[in-house]
Amino acid sequence: MVNEYLIRSDVLHIERSPVIGLVVETQCRYFEPITFPDTVHAGLRVARLGNSSVRYEVGLFRNDEETAAAQGHFVHVYVERESCKATALPPEMRQALKRIRAKS
Repeated sequence: MVNEYLIRSDVLHIERSPVIGLVVETQCRYFEPITFPDTVHAGLRVARLGNSSVRYEVGLFRNDEETAAAQGHFVHVYVERESCKATALPPEMRQALKRIRAKS
């Protein structure tokens, strides 16, 4: 979901970008079952935008329901592809992530 957003924003190329995100934390809480043939809608936002890390929050909604069936978060640490050392988010990526940042 995040990679798709970043690719569509033209700030990430899976095979060539010098900076990539590694998932270092994840958590999900389930409230209601989602089963076939339900339609799943996902909401994504940035909860915290750090220098080299981002906490994303995700909500999963069943069919046309307004209450999430599941919600969770995960953290990406952005690293240099070659060295895997943490690095600052590139400015264009930071701008794309600011567009989906949660309001304080």
